Amino acid sequence: MTVDTLRVKVFPGAQNLPFYAGLRQGLFEARGIALALEFTRNSVELRDDLAAGRVDVVHTAVDNAVAMHQSGQPIVVFMGGDSSMNEFFVQAGIDSFAELRGRVLIVDAVDTAYALQAEKILADRGMKAGEDYRVVAVGATYQREQALADNPGFAASILNPPYSLRGRARGMKSLGRVIDLIGRYQATGAFAMRDWFGRHQELIERYIAAYLVALQWSRDPANHGICAELLSQYLDLDADLARQTLDRVLEPGFGLTPDAALDREGFRNVLRWRAELGRGTAGDAAEDETRYVDLSCYERVMSRGFVRADAV
Repeated sequence: MTVDTLRVKVFPGAQNLPFYAGLRQGLFEARGIALALEFTRNSVELRDDLAAGRVDVVHTAVDNAVAMHQSGQPIVVFMGGDSSMNEFFVQAGIDSFAELRGRVLIVDAVDTAYALQAEKILADRGMKAGEDYRVVAVGATYQREQALADNPGFAASILNPPYSLRGRARGMKSLGRVIDLIGRYQATGAFAMRDWFGRHQELIERYIAAYLVALQWSRDPANHGICAELLSQYLDLDADLARQTLDRVLEPGFGLTPDAALDREGFRNVLRWRAELGRGTAGDAAEDETRYVDLSCYERVMSRGFVRADAV
């Protein structure tokens, strides 16, 4: 069997459980893929590496894909992943969104994704970035959780597991889950540069099949003990925190999306909120998402029954 190296870049986090499981169980290897999994420090690095061809595929909030495309770097989102598992966290002494006036919100990068989730939440409550509160870029979720712990001058941030759980254990509090505060949202998705995607359809189909089987394997209760061990290993968690994290990752309607399906309404919300917050145009909010999305490879894989046949 020919083996193809595939360079994939992701943020550190529990959302990567299918990668951890797939590597452990040889599910990518079984489909002729030598998966080179890399972790990014922030979304700027991730987008730059994809555009420069230093990696082939990224899994991150699809808002980043939209931002790349709108800046003249054509991409293709070819699979979903999750709705972010995010919560809006604040320091222990803060009891309401109103108390964030005049305070500092920390984000990964100021112009995309979860920063926009936070801005949308606060905009719905009458607050505007740069006027009612200040935004500071710190980096990935694990960096933001640590920054909140180290600096009480940082008032709030968006966090997801395991860092949301760790933050709560340190005394920080959640003002709510993002999907409850602003509605459906397509967060993590897989995307690639459009020209590369067009030249590697067969490889992409093998990759999708391997990922979906790994996702199904991770969701099987018989494997949850191993899954908790993998989260502990990759994310440096104690056994209790690893089990709590696994519960969040597999929670229906909050964790990983079954079959990694793309939430079309959630994607349209991404476009609409970018436009509302000045990161796009009014036309972007109304346009069809197929400008950015091509699910043809995903649909071919699903039609062949790869997941259910291989997950038994």
